[in-house]
Amino acid sequence: MKKQAFWLITGLVVLSTLTAAAAYPEKEKKAKVSPGIEVLIEKKRFLKGKKVGLITNPTGVNAELTSSIDLLYQDRDIELTALFGPEHGVRGDAQAGDEVESYIDEKTGLPVYSLYGDTKKPTPEMLKNVDVLLFDIQDVGTRFYTYIYTMAYAMEAAKENDIPFIVLDRPNPQSGTKVEGPVLDPDYSSFIGRYPIPLIHGMTAGELAKFFTREFDIGADLTVIKMKGWKRKMFFEDTGLPFVLPSPNMPTADTSIVYPGTGLIEGTNVSEGRGTTKPFELIGAPYMKSTELADKLNSLKLPGVVFRAASFTPTFSKHQNKLCHGVELYVKNRTAFQPVKTGIAIIKTIHDLYPNDFEFLPNSHFNRLIGNGWVKTMIEQGASLDDTVAKYEAEQKRFMNVRNKYLLY
Repeated sequence: MKKQAFWLITGLVVLSTLTAAAAYPEKEKKAKVSPGIEVLIEKKRFLKGKKVGLITNPTGVNAELTSSIDLLYQDRDIELTALFGPEHGVRGDAQAGDEVESYIDEKTGLPVYSLYGDTKKPTPEMLKNVDVLLFDIQDVGTRFYTYIYTMAYAMEAAKENDIPFIVLDRPNPQSGTKVEGPVLDPDYSSFIGRYPIPLIHGMTAGELAKFFTREFDIGADLTVIKMKGWKRKMFFEDTGLPFVLPSPNMPTADTSIVYPGTGLIEGTNVSEGRGTTKPFELIGAPYMKSTELADKLNSLKLPGVVFRAASFTPTFSKHQNKLCHGVELYVKNRTAFQPVKTGIAIIKTIHDLYPNDFEFLPNSHFNRLIGNGWVKTMIEQGASLDDTVAKYEAEQKRFMNVRNKYLLY
């Protein structure tokens, strides 16, 4: 009898819980931030009577995940005539470094012009049916991510062809307060670092557009459609917006937080975790000892991060199908975390622990990523981490004095 009573009471409790859940369904949370595309749709006067070109990729969505392409194409008051794709393409189906071809978009029938590969700047032929050019791409707040230079080249083309340029602003996942790392030496300028800005610049795409066009004499007819509700202290999760991976190896907002530091490992013979489910959070190589590396890095007591000994086998990229030993990063405090200092510390520690196996890649890729030649030299000469960081802190301060003129939030 006791068992029967127990199961009867349990059944009644479960039934009442399910009934309550049905009667009071969970409310859908509304995003705190409205991205620029949502604000633009409310202010269509910018596009009235204009043929519109759109530079975008899968991150160009509203809070309900409707594509900016669809929002503009389906609006009877807007004439969308051309699409332009950055690295990885409009639909995000190309891997890092893969050239993207121009083609016709299956869904809309619109021409899609590639801005990655041989042609980085829209040509007059591409713009012949465009009266206004829009940019709507989620950036990750890191100097060596290519989308902001696609934006800069497109502003140049817009200026040269007398076309207004509009940036639909989006959040910086690093927040708008964090600035860290060396300012790019112009001698190391490339498509992964075109202008002298720090590795973490603490600006939105719209703010960078204002900075680029004025400080580097682009002179574009620029309008920035600001977000509503975004505050500089916000990390991406604070916005309430869905995170759409900006590139194939940037799957989560967590990835974007570590990327400015662990992305530097691309310039070495160490795997930065490409080919795993945790790119840029898993770091390793066949020649390392996981526990040794984790213990050494944790002994540095770097702010906001701890390291777990880990092993993994990349399915592509460096050390493909080989067992690698290394660490996984766990960011415990995003505000305190210093990605660039952490990335340099990882590389210096691996260099010092495994001098016979560790290598910087011979094509100077590390120097282009870090934006100078002296960080590599200091690591090779055994300089302390603190001395290396101190050398770029003065550069950060000078940049921030200029940066302040272009902040919109």
